Amino acid sequence: MHQEHEDVSAAIDGELRLLDPVVRLSRSLAETLLDPEFVEIGASGRRWTYEEMVIALPGLDGGGSDSPRYEPSGMTGVVLGPGLVHLTYETVIGGGRARRSSLWRRRAGETSWRMYYHQATPVPAGEGPGTAPRPGSA
Repeated sequence: MHQEHEDVSAAIDGELRLLDPVVRLSRSLAETLLDPEFVEIGASGRRWTYEEMVIALPGLDGGGSDSPRYEPSGMTGVVLGPGLVHLTYETVIGGGRARRSSLWRRRAGETSWRMYYHQATPVPAGEGPGTAPRPGSA
């Protein structure tokens, strides 16, 4: 159980670092946190690859000292198997909310965790934190 807690903590630490403007503005820092096979489905519905993300990240929301910062909440994680952690949480930025899900993996023989997959889903306006959708609205 101790190792599972350490693995989840390492993935959460990586996730929080990726939300940090300093990391978002630095390709070299972002590259250490994103898996070479990384894929994201953004809140816009766009599919991002590793290369597309490391190029675009400095210009996206949350990067730069004068742009709004992501405010994460409710971050939790679970170990799905050896070297694989699933995180879920919500963010607010510029008044918009999103529910987020990330898979972090540590390859055999490596010590660092990297984000392998990320998906963001916009939260409808007026829906409170943690509120379940109304039946038939999904």
